[in-house]
Amino acid sequence: MPVLASGLDYADLRFLGRPELIATAILHGPAGVALVDPGPSTTLSELEATLDRKGIRFADVRTLLITHIHLDHAGAAGPIVRKHPHLEVVVHTRGAPHLVDPTKLLSSAGRLYGQDMDRLWGEVLPIAPERIRAVEGGETLTVVGREIQVRYTPGHASHHVSYFDAASRVAFVGDTAGIRRGSGTFVLPATPPPDVDLEVWRDGEQRILAWDPDTLFLTHFGPWQGARPHFQAMFENLGAWTRIVRRLLGDPSRSGADRERAFIDEAYLELQRRVGEPDAEDYVKAGALSYSWQGLARYWTKRHGG
Repeated sequence: MPVLASGLDYADLRFLGRPELIATAILHGPAGVALVDPGPSTTLSELEATLDRKGIRFADVRTLLITHIHLDHAGAAGPIVRKHPHLEVVVHTRGAPHLVDPTKLLSSAGRLYGQDMDRLWGEVLPIAPERIRAVEGGETLTVVGREIQVRYTPGHASHHVSYFDAASRVAFVGDTAGIRRGSGTFVLPATPPPDVDLEVWRDGEQRILAWDPDTLFLTHFGPWQGARPHFQAMFENLGAWTRIVRRLLGDPSRSGADRERAFIDEAYLELQRRVGEPDAEDYVKAGALSYSWQGLARYWTKRHGG
């Protein structure tokens, strides 16, 4: 995995006690420090400890750049701002209301994660509206003295944005470019419900590629070079998943639970073949195949009748 350019760094949040599952990017500038995707509250102590080892205090942090409001990316934002109210939080305009009042976000996540909510994500707190800067995509921001471009990159989520640091040519792409970790020989799509949209996902890809980035920074996990082959690999895998999902949805002999199990088995077998058993297990900790089935099955059922 390549290292980041001068002035950029990242923290491994060691989610669930495992390395290379969730990363928070660290941007140093003349006006302080910014963080991209601070992760869930369950890893906040690890983030604080890592920043401390790097000589960074939260008093030095000026901005949280949020790619999207899913709890593995932004769950810690509320507790951080509650403790450090000087911080500004940048998020897409569709996501901003859910940071101000996370009731609907927690209800939606609760349906997906059930009894695992607290174990996985921990505390989620509202953020005062005056601490939030809502963006739509197309803006160029000055963040801690660095020029940061913003593009709207839906597909994984309707409120997803990506950020581009012009000086380093690093694009911080959240989940738009999927999950890649360990050996890096497989790019796993991230397709959880409720608002996966394959029709617009390619638009997000093209906006990112228009930057001609040297490096893609993935929240799951870290920096990877070669943006075009990376996206090509992800969409090839997404295409393979789509064929499995549509085949299973079109089989009236199967129950819903049987279809999900069959998808998980087929997708995991290919993942295991490509990266080996240990890496495969960590890939699905970063992006559970059951959630990907639910997102894709929902998409094809609602949009195209299965």
